Amino acid sequence: MSESKQLKPITKKVIWLFAIGQLGWSLMSAILTNFIESFYQPDDVSVKEGMIYFIPQGRVILGVFTIIGGIYAIGRVFDAITDPWIGNLSDKSKDPKGRRIPFMKKAAIPLALITIMVYICPTAGNPVASKLGTNGVINAIWVLIMMLLFYLFMTIYCTPYNALIAELSRDEKTLADISTAISFTFIFGSAMGYMAPTIWSAITPMVGSRVWAMRLVFIVMAVIACICCLIPALTIKEPDYVNAVPTEGSAFSSLVKCFSNKNFGVFIGSDICYWVGITMFQTGLLHYVTVLMQLQESYSTILYIAMTLLSVICYVPVNKLMKNIQKKKLVTFAFCGMCIVFLITGLSGMFGLPGIVSGILIVICAAFPMAILGIIPQTIVADIAKSDAITTGENHDGMFFAARTFSMKLGQSLAILLFTSLGTIGLATGRGYRIAAFVAVGFCAAGVVILHFYNEKKVQDILKKANY
Repeated sequence: MSESKQLKPITKKVIWLFAIGQLGWSLMSAILTNFIESFYQPDDVSVKEGMIYFIPQGRVILGVFTIIGGIYAIGRVFDAITDPWIGNLSDKSKDPKGRRIPFMKKAAIPLALITIMVYICPTAGNPVASKLGTNGVINAIWVLIMMLLFYLFMTIYCTPYNALIAELSRDEKTLADISTAISFTFIFGSAMGYMAPTIWSAITPMVGSRVWAMRLVFIVMAVIACICCLIPALTIKEPDYVNAVPTEGSAFSSLVKCFSNKNFGVFIGSDICYWVGITMFQTGLLHYVTVLMQLQESYSTILYIAMTLLSVICYVPVNKLMKNIQKKKLVTFAFCGMCIVFLITGLSGMFGLPGIVSGILIVICAAFPMAILGIIPQTIVADIAKSDAITTGENHDGMFFAARTFSMKLGQSLAILLFTSLGTIGLATGRGYRIAAFVAVGFCAAGVVILHFYNEKKVQDILKKANY
């Protein structure tokens, strides 16, 4: 696949300017994914500390699902539908400024505003859930609309952004460098999100309201995230680094072509299982810490940041290992490691084991698997996309990454549905949270089985023949 013009080299500066965008959207994703459930379906501990109810509680949808779980799932289904649409629009774009950057530039500010508005309801809440009345219904409709808009603009930013990963990666070394950089900024953005409980706990006495303390933290973080999202969109001139060749065809036909790649289908299957497991862990971390481990909620920040820092230390060895060991083997090892993490989480507070000990074990066991899963899956998608382009002569990078994003969102929506429903079981004792952690173990184990069928050797042979 020859280039028709001389492109500028992908320098370290370009890589890090690009990676800062991932910090921005990962922080906004953390604000929503990590706290939407605890804000709108608070447990007994947070209610005693001043949290109030804004939407109807309990398993009121078909007697199985909660309102917030249903809203989240609808948002993710809508999100999944828009992924291939935006991916196709981006692949087909003939904008002289590039196929990807213009989308990112338009999406950043609306995405930040909507992230804030998700948590600012039009009507008042109530300390007693049964007294919400019409206000609860209005708030639920508001949250649903804001969630749909959030996912629309997240897709408009992230799908083109992810497509640039493959397009900026002209060789295996550049791909590894970009993947490492965006993994670092992703995990740093997620860690910033997990600082929220510590910050809002500290400022609640000054603000006089736990709800508004949370909102103020989300506002500040959303502004920071917006600036980060705009940095690559305003500083990288896409045509200088990418020889864009617009594709033809509908979103559906492009998506079919992506999933006709057997290895991609296998990878997506395992990826969905991973995202179910990790989302149940991330969503429930605040509850695992306060209810199962019997620790203050600020410990959720401490544990996640410790996990993050230890994981970052593992980035260098992971980057070196992926040059000598099959990526498939490393991801399989990471899946098994996360199974252990979820198992420890589910057993927290049992057998007389102090909660802080469980937390330390989780930090230690999760660090290396998180480093692997932060770097390698994106490179696997890029490998598959490149090998497919070599084989078929058609470049569908945007659609491949859109489909991967779809798997993430499908896994997350399923996880939220399961977690919010399971979490209502034995609310006072946290029995449902334990069950959720054990369910996460099962999904991660299923990911290991499915990934076994990924033929990495075939993909790499195609790339080597093309001198990639």
